[in-house]
Amino acid sequence: MTRTHAHRVTWLICGILLLALLCVASVAFGARTVGLSDLLAGVQGDASSVDSAAVVKRLPRTALAVLVGAALALSGAAMQAITRNPLAEPGILGVSSGAALAVVAGLSFFGLHRPFTLMAVAIGGAACAAITVYLIGGLGSRGRSPFALALAGAACGAAFISLTNAIMLPRVDLLRTYQFWRIGSVGGASWESVGVLIPLFIAGVVLCALLARGMNALALGDDVATGLGESVGRTRALVGVAAVVLCGAATAVAGPIGFVGLLVPHVCRTLFGPDHRWLLPFSALAGAMLLLGADVLGRVITRPAEIEVGILTAILGAPFLIWIVRRTRVGAL
Repeated sequence: MTRTHAHRVTWLICGILLLALLCVASVAFGARTVGLSDLLAGVQGDASSVDSAAVVKRLPRTALAVLVGAALALSGAAMQAITRNPLAEPGILGVSSGAALAVVAGLSFFGLHRPFTLMAVAIGGAACAAITVYLIGGLGSRGRSPFALALAGAACGAAFISLTNAIMLPRVDLLRTYQFWRIGSVGGASWESVGVLIPLFIAGVVLCALLARGMNALALGDDVATGLGESVGRTRALVGVAAVVLCGAATAVAGPIGFVGLLVPHVCRTLFGPDHRWLLPFSALAGAMLLLGADVLGRVITRPAEIEVGILTAILGAPFLIWIVRRTRVGAL
């Protein structure tokens, strides 16, 4: 085992331990802080006391935060790989907004309420949004530069959000039910939503893992990747499918949470290098830690009220986006 390999393995183990501690904090802290005995009772399913019942309620929320954070981070890393765009991220490219629009339209116009159906609709909306942004970003003589795609994503995302609001505002019942979901929240988690998310999450993770070497080849440019024997079109399409599935599934259960897919892959790439065989697992782990940590923080700092995770990730991600834009050469435009 090389020194670099051992270093990465050590950090991966430390990250897993930190995630485990955050999971404990997630079920222990909130509007009520529970003791060890109630925590253990709640984990075993005993809801006989108020504190242990709080733990039982927080368990699916913790699981959902881990899955959604990992899914968004992996989706962002995949989008950055296929576009070679440092600004690629489900929120910035409008993919999350497209998925949210599809879910709201399905709820309002077709009466869809089953979790699996809504998740399928969200993935379809995410796919349509991704294709639209990719096509619009390629218009003009300069092609799909990072800023062209980011601007196309921002414009499409704003349009999708406006349409979502236009659909929801007249529907008071829908607005009240999903007001926190459209901000980005894991507060409405249930074991049913977790169970529906897991198969699609596993499918996206497996597809990303199988395509990690292909992502490394794409990072070298299409010509070099072709020279290395990589089918550029097929690899880009499959990675895009993985990114859309992960983003759409996460958005369906937690709403459009932004900046996780932007911030996490950048930090992991800086710390552990650009090799996607390592970048992807580190991104998934860090994304889970970020969203879970944000959820715990949002429950603690304003107790007994809560700050939704979508708000906290935006507060963290907006300055990071400004930093990326400032360090990127204007000539990229």
